[in-house]
Amino acid sequence: MSASRVMRAVRVTEHGAPSVLKLSADVSVPQPGSRQVLIRVHACGVNPVETYIRAGTYARKPPLPFILGTDAAGVVEAVGEGVTAVKAGDRVFTTATESGAYAEYTVAAEDNVHKLHDALDFSQGAAIGIPYFTAYRALVQKAHAKAGETVLIHGASGGVGVAACQLARALNLTVLGTAGTPAGMELILKNGAHLAFNHREDGYTDKIMEATKGKGVDVIVEMLSNVNLSKDLQMVAQGGRITIVGSRGPIEINPRDTMAKESSIIGVALFCATPEEKKESAALFFKGMEAGWLRPVVGPKYPLEKAAQAHHDIIESPGAAGKMVLTMC
Repeated sequence: MSASRVMRAVRVTEHGAPSVLKLSADVSVPQPGSRQVLIRVHACGVNPVETYIRAGTYARKPPLPFILGTDAAGVVEAVGEGVTAVKAGDRVFTTATESGAYAEYTVAAEDNVHKLHDALDFSQGAAIGIPYFTAYRALVQKAHAKAGETVLIHGASGGVGVAACQLARALNLTVLGTAGTPAGMELILKNGAHLAFNHREDGYTDKIMEATKGKGVDVIVEMLSNVNLSKDLQMVAQGGRITIVGSRGPIEINPRDTMAKESSIIGVALFCATPEEKKESAALFFKGMEAGWLRPVVGPKYPLEKAAQAHHDIIESPGAAGKMVLTMC
């Protein structure tokens, strides 16, 4: 491929509000290096963490200008030296990229490129990466959830939440989920949750405790810990584990709440996963696509040029309903 080829991409040239996301039509198509894969992107997922990176409030600050995005889905255009896992023409999705996914082409390390089963379309493929691999890391690699345990997925109607519901059900857990709207509650019941609760209702935590006959839940997957962590500590069972997937600020908790139950609060960061842990996740998920339980729920779709609107909506929406996706067509 000629290095002079250009593509459309959304770039961040300064940190700030969603309006700093600008579409450029003359960005050079990246070239795959050793053990790298060039992908023609058909769709890419939008994740809340990308809004923090754009704003400059996240711990990791890529040098400006940069292209956001980790969750690309598309077709392999070319491979660099030493790549053996995929070849040109393969349908794939990514869990990380080198050059950013809000673009018509992206380069990713071979370790972060995984085959997309024919049963799923590209928008669904764009909803796998961060959500499903984070759900597996939270539930299995960090909380060590076991069949027969009860899990509460707090904020279950978003991308990670739906993934966690489907995964937890496949792992034979009893699955409780919360959402902020009736539509969100219906969504999670269709995607693996045995029971759904509205976290905007007063007294919803009492209903969760009643559902566990007062024992509490063994594992909590928490998407908004700055709001919910103190409540989670009350709801967790003896020896329970709370995995922190998301937070938008600080919260005051009483450490004494962890002592009587010997409960654990565990941070989850997908970028800390080892190559072996990623392979373990990818193997399980390909089987899940084959078996039919891994079916990403795609929420709002936006064309690439509407990335700024997507960033506004993912933070301001009253309740998530599946995975937000940008499409290249």
